[in-house]
This record gives sequence, structure tokens and C-alpha cells, in this order.
Amino acid sequence: MEFDTATLTALAVTYGFGLLSAIATLVVGLYLVAFAVKVVGQIMEKSETDPSLRSFIESLVSILLKVMVYITALGMLGVEMTSFLAILGAAGLAVGMALSGTLQNFAGGVMILLFKPYKVGDVIEAQGYTGSVKEIQIFITLLTTADNKTVLIPNGPLATGSLINYSTQATRRVDWTFGVAYGSDLDRAYGLLSRLIDEDERILREPEPFMALQSLAESSVNIVVRVWVNAPDYWSVYFAMNEKVYREFEQEGLAIPFPQLDVHLHKPE
Repeated sequence: MEFDTATLTALAVTYGFGLLSAIATLVVGLYLVAFAVKVVGQIMEKSETDPSLRSFIESLVSILLKVMVYITALGMLGVEMTSFLAILGAAGLAVGMALSGTLQNFAGGVMILLFKPYKVGDVIEAQGYTGSVKEIQIFITLLTTADNKTVLIPNGPLATGSLINYSTQATRRVDWTFGVAYGSDLDRAYGLLSRLIDEDERILREPEPFMALQSLAESSVNIVVRVWVNAPDYWSVYFAMNEKVYREFEQEGLAIPFPQLDVHLHKPE
């Protein structure tokens, strides 16, 4: 098939202009995408956005804008985009249905990074695990337990379920229940417990320590003790008081009872 000069010139003008327009759009578009991503990063940096969330949003913005630039450039080349976009949408729907659980974790990760119910270093209790938050990723959160195990928890349940964050408050309340035998001197027990509390400098004086007779149990008279401490001192104070009470009660003649059953035998007449 032969083409005359006029035909070739017309084709070159028609397709050459489209090609040059597509190349120009691609070059300028990618430059503007890089500039936009840089501006978004600077804005989030000034607002002290979490580094993990900042990196994720920058990547997401970059991908979305680049896809728009490529689609625009292909359209200038005369490529029919309607069918392409329909196929792309159907493929996206199929992938979304197949990865519904993963997408839920993805959305949970975004919510956690945005609303910050916890941060790296916080001690939390969730999904049956307690530990220090080691890392917050887009799909999972890594915890380090007290015995140095690493636990991976999906972000979906963390974002939609209940959790306890032990690190949000500066102070925590320590609760004990100490039992003494029936017939014991309650005033002596109260005095001993008050002395042990006063001797521990880690226990805060405000709010004031609380002490009261909690219940008359089957085998013991139970005394509840509540004090406030700085959050990092919680467990050290808790364990230290348990040991002191065990040692001091015996020296003061206060018996710590244990469950017992009295059996009475009656001789038939």
C-alpha cells in the first residue's frame, strides 16, 4: 500500500501531535505529581503526623496521581479508555472481594494511625494479649510481651474492638485484698497496713490511700486496700506489698487464713 507525501504528512501531523502531547503531559504530569507529594509530605511533617502514616499517605497520593497521569496520556494517544477503565474496575472489585479481610486490616491500620488509640511504647491489652507496642504497621501491630515474645495482631480487630491502654495516664491505682482470720484484731491489721503504706515512698499521698473491711468471707475477714502510684511503679509496689504483708502479719500475730472445712462426726445412739 503506497502513501503519497500529503497522506504521510497528514498522518504525521495527526499522530505526531498526539504523541508529542502525550509525552508532554507525561513529563509535566510526573513533575507535578512529585511536587504534590513533596508538598503533602511537608504539610504532614509540620503537623507532626506519625511517620508511618506520613509514608503511607505519600505513597498512596503518588500512586493515585500517577495513574491519572498515565490514563490521560494514553487518552491523548487515541487509546479508548472506557473499556479499559471498566475492566480495571471489575478487576479491582474481584481483588477487593478476595482480599476483604486484608482490606479490613488495611483500613484498621489507617484508623489507628489517624486516631492514635495507642502509640509505639504503650502497654496495651487486646485480643487476649498484653504487651508493649513495638511497631504499628499498615496491616498488623507488633507487641512484645513481658516474657519477650513477639505477638502479631491484625489491625482490623484492634481498630473495631475494645482494648485497654495502660500508658495513657501518669498514675494507676493498686488494689489488694488481704484476709485475716476471724477473731483477729482489725485495728492492729489496719495499723500495720498503714505503716507499710507510709514506709513505701513510691506510694502517692494524693489521692489518699483507702482501706476498709470489704467482706466477711467463708474463711476470712477480707480487707481491701487501694493506693495510687506512678504508672511505672505499679508492679514493683504490688509485689513488694504482698511480700511485706506475708512477713509482717505473722510477726504481729495476725493469721492469714486458708479455706478449710470442719467435719463433725456424730456417733449414732
